[in-house]
Amino acid sequence: MQTIKRSMLTVVSALALGATLFAASPARAADKEYQVTGPVLEVTDASITVQKGKEKWQLARTKDTKVTGDLKVGAKVTIMYTMTATSVEAKADAKAEKAKK
Repeated sequence: MQTIKRSMLTVVSALALGATLFAASPARAADKEYQVTGPVLEVTDASITVQKGKEKWQLARTKDTKVTGDLKVGAKVTIMYTMTATSVEAKADAKAEKAKK
């Protein structure tokens, strides 16, 4: 009887741990920060455009965006940002559809 209780306790503990880790995973993905560094090409109330190599990066900004220093065209900046999906449209797999026919 004691062995059964221990086994059940182990299973319940494992499930609780798994649920906790599973629930925390999306939060960690959303919190991941990236950075881009380069000279500022344009600054508006809604965005900052930075030159990175041959590419122009335009990042949105809000009233909550923390700015340290003098943000102006020509200044070299490092911008920290996160990536968040705003919408997703899933489409049928063309190969799978063709195979059905």
